[in-house]
Formats: sequence, C-alpha cells, structure tokens
Amino acid sequence: MSVKDTARRQYARIVDRAAEQFRNIHRPKDGWIALLRQALGMSGANVAARMDVSRNAIYQAERNEREGAITIAQMRKIADAMDAEFVYAVIPKGSVEDVIRTQAHRKAEARVRRASSHMALESQSLPSEQTKRRIDDLAEQLVRDMPPDFWEIK
Repeated sequence: MSVKDTARRQYARIVDRAAEQFRNIHRPKDGWIALLRQALGMSGANVAARMDVSRNAIYQAERNEREGAITIAQMRKIADAMDAEFVYAVIPKGSVEDVIRTQAHRKAEARVRRASSHMALESQSLPSEQTKRRIDDLAEQLVRDMPPDFWEIK
C-alpha cells in the first residue's frame, strides 16, 4: 500500500468519525446563534455590547444564519462574544467508502453501458446478468485503483 493510500485511509477514518458525531445534529429552525443566546438568557443588545456592534447587527446575523448567508468569520466572532466555540463540519451523506463505491459504480455503469451500446450495434451485446457482473467487477477495480479521472463526470 502506498503512502498516498495510507494517508487517504487515515483521512477517511477521521471524516467517518466526525460524521458519526455530527450526522444527527441539525441546525435549529431559528439558528444556533439565537438558540444559544436564548439558552444563555442574553438579549441581542447583550451580545452586541460584547462585540461593540449594534443590536440590529446581531439580529441581522441571526437572520443571515437562518438564510444560509452568514460567514464563518461572523459565526466565530458571535460565538466568542457568547463565550462559546464555533464548530463546523462537512460530512459525507454516508461513509467515505460508501461515497467512493457509489461513484465507482456510476463510472463503471457508464463505461459498460457505453461499450454495450456499441456491441449491440454489432449484435454482440452481453446478457443483462453478465452486464451487471461486468459493472460490479469494474466498480471494484475502480475503487482499488482510483484512476485520475475517477471523480470526473462523463
């Protein structure tokens, strides 16, 4: 196994562990800023005073968070003002391995279907069971080798 493969596997373990921790955490309807502020019993004016900004700036930040328009820097500053820590993550919808296998299957299916359509023109197409087996075999090979064009959409 190459150093690159070892590093990728280590990264995958880190991402998968983070995904397990964050998967069931969803942004509250009113956003994290408002939720924490209310849990602490702080008003928008209290947070604003700690940041030396207007109360309206805090309410605007809360609105921006709800709309997905707030920046990471803003979230960090507001979290600091409430003696909190801002944490974020980008996690896969499944495991890293699941995402890789799904891509490998898509790529394998596209390749085999493209070849099958050419073979069908020459009346040499494979039976569907053989086609499925060929797709599965190619997908496994793609997972193992991960060629440079693996993530390209074709």
